[in-house]
Amino acid sequence: MADRDGHGEQGEHGGSGAAGGAGPVMLKACLNGNRAPAEHPALPVTPAQLAQEARAARAAGASAVHMHPRDEAGRESLSAADIGAAVRAVRRAAPGLPTGVSTGLWMTGGDVAARRAAVRGWAALPPDELPDFASVNLSEPGFTDLCEDLRRLGVGVEAGVWSVADAEALAATGIDCVRVLVEIIGGDPHTAVPRAHAVLGRLDELAVPGPRLLHGEHAPAWVLVDEAGRLGLATRIGLEDVLHGPAGEPVRGNADLVRLARARLAARGR
Repeated sequence: MADRDGHGEQGEHGGSGAAGGAGPVMLKACLNGNRAPAEHPALPVTPAQLAQEARAARAAGASAVHMHPRDEAGRESLSAADIGAAVRAVRRAAPGLPTGVSTGLWMTGGDVAARRAAVRGWAALPPDELPDFASVNLSEPGFTDLCEDLRRLGVGVEAGVWSVADAEALAATGIDCVRVLVEIIGGDPHTAVPRAHAVLGRLDELAVPGPRLLHGEHAPAWVLVDEAGRLGLATRIGLEDVLHGPAGEPVRGNADLVRLARARLAARGR
């Protein structure tokens, strides 16, 4: 049964997915990340571009979107004005599509207090401009307070877990998450699966609640889409994570990546 954030039945490792024939797994489109526009001609930056890519990604099979809104100069931003403009544009272009944002600490130059103040500023936004969920990296200081601020705003927390240490930190907090993002960032794609299983296994050992979403950034991206399909876990793909298809082929944008990922998941019955 899907909830408002688009996750489905529980698969292995407590994840959302199609285990047991429950239907397609959640596939989130990560539209832009912190990439520069020069990295890909279709990389969306403005609210209008984000909206266009979100609509195309949903048509290609995305269950939700994740984005890094920008200010007028094209810099990643957590300000209420920039968050609200991007979320509003996506909601108008793709009504009902669950929409999330990043809270990466680098956006405030590593300043924990400035990040918290920016997120608290979202309280001034009307409901249709608040994201459904926001990712919070457990490796960054201040995550506990930030999660509490998001909870007060009614924004779901996606816990970004990059390592076994992050899994242990999450277990120690008892934070209630809409999803646990098991994120393998770079490195050798041949070691990506065992690295992912080390994190997933530790989350299970510690009985951390919440559906799992497994994905990789850069070289491990396609390897972990396939592994998520094998496990029946939610996953994600998009220009934030990878700029080409599984064989290194060029792609026109996020929709192409979503279509390729959906095809690979469908081949595993997901």
